[in-house]
Amino acid sequence: MNGVTMTRSRAQDPNVCGVTAAIAVIDGKWKTMLLWLLEPGPQRPGELRRRVPGLTEKVLTQTLREMESDGLVHREVHDVRPLKTVYSLTTSGRELSEALAPVSHWGHRRLEKLAASRPS
Repeated sequence: MNGVTMTRSRAQDPNVCGVTAAIAVIDGKWKTMLLWLLEPGPQRPGELRRRVPGLTEKVLTQTLREMESDGLVHREVHDVRPLKTVYSLTTSGRELSEALAPVSHWGHRRLEKLAASRPS
């Protein structure tokens, strides 16, 4: 079992602590960024990719599919030509995003302290 599979399996293991289960769902380079970008409302994949430098279409698609599988995002396909796909946060995704806000604030304070303690 590789590391990604092991981490993802923890997201559904009832025998792990809640923090581990939550981290397993947001594990990865892009998921927290995508949660943040989807907070204001639905976005098309191309819009998301343009807003995240370095994120390839392949990785974006894979990440959004994992997030959809975990119940964090909803994928809606509009039957127009060309097909229009839109992603939005589910209630669960919105709850997770709100729960992560204090962690984000803590992380920013930590970075500020680290920067202040570095010699100039």
